[in-house]
Amino acid sequence: MLVRQIVPIILYALVAVSMILCSRNLLHILQLEGYKNTGLIKWIKHNFKKVYCLPLIFSAVLIIVQILLNIHLPRTITLYFGMHWMIIAIYILLILVYARRMNIEKAKKPLVYTGRIKRLFVYISLLYTALAIGMYFLDFRVLKSTPFEGVLVLSVLLFVGVVIFFSNLAALPIEAVIKKWYFNDAKAKLKLRNDIIKIGITGSYGKTSCKFILGTILSEKFNVLVPPSSYNTPMGLTRVIREQMEKAHEVFIAEMGARNKGDINELCRLVRPKCGMITSIGPQHLETFGNIKKVAETKYELIENLPDDGCAFFPADNDICLSLYEKTKVEKYLFATDYKGEAFARAKNIETGSFGSRFDLILGDETINCETKLLGKHNINNIIGCACIAKKLGLNLKQIHLGIRKIEPVEHRLCLMPTANGINVIDDAFNSNPMGVRAAMEVLSGFEGRKIVVTPGMVELGRHEQKENYEFGKIMADVADVVYLIGPKHTKPIYDGMADAGFKKENIRVFKSLNEATKELWSDVKLGDTIIFENDLPDNYNE
Repeated sequence: MLVRQIVPIILYALVAVSMILCSRNLLHILQLEGYKNTGLIKWIKHNFKKVYCLPLIFSAVLIIVQILLNIHLPRTITLYFGMHWMIIAIYILLILVYARRMNIEKAKKPLVYTGRIKRLFVYISLLYTALAIGMYFLDFRVLKSTPFEGVLVLSVLLFVGVVIFFSNLAALPIEAVIKKWYFNDAKAKLKLRNDIIKIGITGSYGKTSCKFILGTILSEKFNVLVPPSSYNTPMGLTRVIREQMEKAHEVFIAEMGARNKGDINELCRLVRPKCGMITSIGPQHLETFGNIKKVAETKYELIENLPDDGCAFFPADNDICLSLYEKTKVEKYLFATDYKGEAFARAKNIETGSFGSRFDLILGDETINCETKLLGKHNINNIIGCACIAKKLGLNLKQIHLGIRKIEPVEHRLCLMPTANGINVIDDAFNSNPMGVRAAMEVLSGFEGRKIVVTPGMVELGRHEQKENYEFGKIMADVADVVYLIGPKHTKPIYDGMADAGFKKENIRVFKSLNEATKELWSDVKLGDTIIFENDLPDNYNE
C-alpha cells in the first residue's frame, strides 16, 4: 500500500522536473524577444504547430490509453498500478524527447544564464511544482474511481507556453524593483563624474558602427569607455557604468537603442549626454513604432535632452535628419557625402574596393586624404560624422587622420574576410535594413568577377516588410549573378522582386536553413567570386 502512495508522488515530481527542463527552449525565445510576453505570444502563434503539435499527440494518445485502462481494469490489481505508472514514465520520456526536438541547434545567440533567467527558472519551478501537486490531488482525490483518474497529469505538456507566460508576468514587479535599484546606482555613479565627456549616439542604423568609430578616433587624445557589442539598453549601459567605468576614463560613449517612444528619454536620464549624434532615420523597428514619424520623434529625444550648452550632430544626406537639424536650438553641425548645401564635415573623391576605402575629409576649411578598412559610402558618412564630433572635442586633423586609419570593421557589418583561395567573402550578417542593403549592394557592385548573395531578407519592418524585401529583390537583380535565399516563406517577396526585374530564376536558389545553403555554396564557388552574407536572422525568426 505504501509503494502505491510513494511511486505516484515520485513520478509526479519527475513530471514537474522534466517540464522545468523542457522550459529552457521557450525561455531562450523569451530572452531573444527581450523578455516581452507579446513577443513570446507572437513567436508561438507563428510556430504553433512546432510548439503544440507533438504535445497534443503525446497527451491525447496516453490519455485515451489511461481512460481505457480505467474502464477495463479494476483498481485493486497490481497490473493496473504497474501499467498506470508505466504510462506516466513513458510520458516523462516523451516530454524529454519534445524538449530535445525544440532545442535550437547551433544557436547564433545561445541562452545566457543571466540573473533574470535564473530567477525565471525559480518561478517556473514553483509553478510546475504547484501544478504537479494540484494534479496529484485531483487525480487521486476528486477523480478517484472514475474513468478520468490519473488523466490530468498527462496533459501537463500542453501548459508549456502558459507557464512561461505567467512566470514572466509574475516576475515583472520583482524585476522592475531590481532594475530600478541597479539603474539608480549607475545614475548616481555617473552623476558624480562631471569631469567625463558624455556622448549619446542614436539612429535607425549605424549606431554600433559609429560608437566604435568614434571611440577609435577619440582614443588618439582621450581615455575612452566604449560599451561592448550592442549594449544600448538601460540595463546594458547600467552594467557598463557599474562594472567598467573607472576614474581614468575621460569620455563615455553611449549607444542608445529604442523600440518604443520614450526609450531614449530613459537612457538620457541615466547618461545625461552633452553631445548627441543621430546617425540616420529610416524604417527600422516599425513593428513597435508603427510609422516613421514616431521613429523620428523617439530618436530626437536625444537632442531634446541635451543641455543648453550641448552640441548636436546630424547627417545632411538624410532628409528627416535634415528637418530635425533645422528645428534644433542648441549648437549643431551637419556632415554629408552627397548633400549639396553647406555642411561642416563632408567627404569627397570616395574610392572603395577590396583595399577598403579612400576619401578626402573636409572639416571646416581644412582637408586631408584618409584611408580606412571599412567598406561602403554609409560607413564613410559614419566616419565623417564621428570626425566632426572629434574636431568639436579638440582633436587636430593629424589625430583624426590617425584614428581613421586605425578603425577596424565591426563584426558582421560589411567585413571583408581574409581568405586564401582567391574568393572574396563579405560578412554583412548583422541586422540588415533598407539603407544597409542598398549600401551593401553598392559595395558588391564594385568587385570584379561573379557576385553571389546569401540572404534571409529583412525583418522588424512591420507592414512595410514585404514591400521593402520586394524592393531588395529588384535592387539585388541589378548586381548579383547568383542568389541564395534562406527561408522559403519569408524570402518570397525577394524572389518575386528579382523575378519581376528579369533575373534568371535558375540562378535563384531557395533553402530552409543557412547550413543547407552554405553546403551547396562552397561546392559551387569559383576563383574570383565575391560572396556577401547579407543579414542572418536571430534564432527566433528561423523557419
